[in-house]
Amino acid sequence: MISVITGASAGIGEAAAVELARRGQTVVLVGRNPDKTARVAERVRAVSGVLPDTFTCDYTLLGDVRRLGDELLSRYERIDTLVNNAGVMTTERTLTRDGHETMIQVNHLAPFLLTNLLLERVAGRVITTSSRAGKTGGLDPSDLDRERRRWSGWLQYGDSKQAGALFTVELARRLQGTGVTATCFHPGVIKTEFAPSTFMMWMVKNVPGMGQTVEEGASTMVHLATHPDGAAHPGRYFAKGALAAVPKRMSDPALARALWDASAAAVA
Repeated sequence: MISVITGASAGIGEAAAVELARRGQTVVLVGRNPDKTARVAERVRAVSGVLPDTFTCDYTLLGDVRRLGDELLSRYERIDTLVNNAGVMTTERTLTRDGHETMIQVNHLAPFLLTNLLLERVAGRVITTSSRAGKTGGLDPSDLDRERRRWSGWLQYGDSKQAGALFTVELARRLQGTGVTATCFHPGVIKTEFAPSTFMMWMVKNVPGMGQTVEEGASTMVHLATHPDGAAHPGRYFAKGALAAVPKRMSDPALARALWDASAAAVA
């Protein structure tokens, strides 16, 4: 089993990579920071006896995503599981060199592009890290960058995570009959360096009982990569290792198709 995991240089991506390697899978690590990714590779070697392949990619550059796609296609004839886990949260509104708001590009457009580049090689599952923050999202496919709506970092983060759930809905529809399935999940509120400048995440890290460990956060990702649930419920959202209900804004097929079309145009 070959599992490609983005955002694997820290947090739940790191924890999932180590656990999947412990269970005998061949993991492929994708991270932004080469030194951090190399450190995780050594952790994987410690539990598996094999040094995994590592790749670097900056999701704020769509050209770098295309380069990563080409490298993965040239290296692997089959990818059993693709885990779209890389993500960012910032309270500052910034644009990438591609002209998109940073969170929507890193959390949605880049994984959307990578998935489409690799889909011909994916043989089993596509898993996307969403969040319960998507329940607060008010995604507008015609305004992905929030140029015409009130700006808030947490609102835009919610939009980007709503996008991950809707992407899963439409991807699952398009994959019907192929044997490949798509799911997404909420990892929980995790004690990591994610969104370190926000007061909420400071509380999660420092107030007893507020946050979960990275291993707990990675458990649903591992579940979807290894358990029959990951193939039996295409298009669905999971939390705490089980199916979970979401509002219509995260599951509406028409909105999912509109987002797909807008995303395809944005990365063209």
